[in-house]
This record gives sequence, C-alpha cells and structure tokens, in this order.
Amino acid sequence: MSKLNITPLSDRVIIKALEAETKTASGIIIPDSAKEKPQQGIVVAVGKGTKDEPITVKVGDKVLYGKYAGTELKFDGTDYLIMRENEIFAII
Repeated sequence: MSKLNITPLSDRVIIKALEAETKTASGIIIPDSAKEKPQQGIVVAVGKGTKDEPITVKVGDKVLYGKYAGTELKFDGTDYLIMRENEIFAII
C-alpha cells in the first residue's frame, strides 16, 4: 500500500474501496452494468478526531460503510472515498 500524501481534517477518514464482486458464489459472471457499488474498503488515512470524539479506526483497517456514504475523490489516478468516521458501520 503506497503512502497517501493527504491528511484528512477532524473526524474524516479516506478509504480505498475494494473491487466489486465479478462472480457470484455459484460461478455466474456479473456484467459491469449489474455490479453493485462496493461497501467495503481499506482505511488509508485518518484525521486527528475532535476533542470530544477521538478516532477509533486506524490506517489499514478493513471497514464496512453505507452504499451512498462519503464523497468520491480521485488522487494520483486512484479513486478514494472521504467520509466522516460516523458513516463507517463496522471494522471487519
């Protein structure tokens, strides 16, 4: 994993989304037009948190987040999501 030169502010985190599934459990190939937006990713950068709420996730954590959570960000040709920590549902 390469070092990201962006530091999010406050309680924000930057996540690199994992690739969408290309095949079902039974082996059926899913076309690009039918793929769901991924809801899992790896945390690549975290802010310092707020004075009342420290950040609980750390760089390298695999997390689950909402389907429409965050804002898409393209940096150095790679797609990321930037979102508040409270938009993350769980650490896997």
